Amino acid sequence: MSPFLTHGKLNPVQFMEVAPENWMTVGGKAGKNFRAFAEQYPMVLHGLSLSIGGPDELNVAFVKALKKFKAEIKAPIYSEHLSYCSDGGQLYDLMPIPFTEDAANYVADRVMRVQDILGERMALENVSYYLTQPNPEMTELEFINHVLDKADCLLHLDVNNVHVNSVNHRYDALQFVDQLPTERIAYMHVAGHYNEADDLLVDTHGAAVIEKVWNILEHTYKNHGVYPTLLERDFNYPPVSELLAEVSRIDALQAKYTHHHESQQAIL
Repeated sequence: MSPFLTHGKLNPVQFMEVAPENWMTVGGKAGKNFRAFAEQYPMVLHGLSLSIGGPDELNVAFVKALKKFKAEIKAPIYSEHLSYCSDGGQLYDLMPIPFTEDAANYVADRVMRVQDILGERMALENVSYYLTQPNPEMTELEFINHVLDKADCLLHLDVNNVHVNSVNHRYDALQFVDQLPTERIAYMHVAGHYNEADDLLVDTHGAAVIEKVWNILEHTYKNHGVYPTLLERDFNYPPVSELLAEVSRIDALQAKYTHHHESQQAIL
């Protein structure tokens, strides 16, 4: 039985996240347990297979099925990775999109088609990538902002990915965060990663969050405001109590900066 089922109260957890591909067609006991959780916690849908930047035709049937599933479990939002994962078949990885104007416009057009089907805005997550792109026309930041602006979609801000990319591609993580559009942030991720080398980090979601990433999260709350934030852990699970301790740290930072922004508003 799942440790989450046997642990009891999961305070201060307020929502959960699932990959819709993994649950849309699940029935039986697993499906029943999932829907029981969905009645207790809002379930954010974070997709893995839409391949929004890929060359294959947009999977309209999947988007329509997703819309139905989202309504069934009353999921508040659907997000996807700003990447691609198919090219005539699944690549089983999240591949970086070239930082060019043509690619940004292509992605934005596909996002708008998805949003037309859903009848609402979706969010895109900034992703980690590991190779320097040849002849980029834009920076990573410019590419993200161009897509968000043209598609009029939301941002799913992963602060661990910002840290990973800032080390791997040598830029300032806090300056990067500051130049993202506050009004488009929908929710956030915080996670752990793996140190392959001093100058190569790998986004694994298989370890505890490090202090530098906590600092980026705090900086984001301070400068952009407080947004729903998910602790992302995909494997190498510790006891539930350790996960809840990290969630409690998120909760404490949110309380601190909610009060901070309320105080600023009172002064103004």
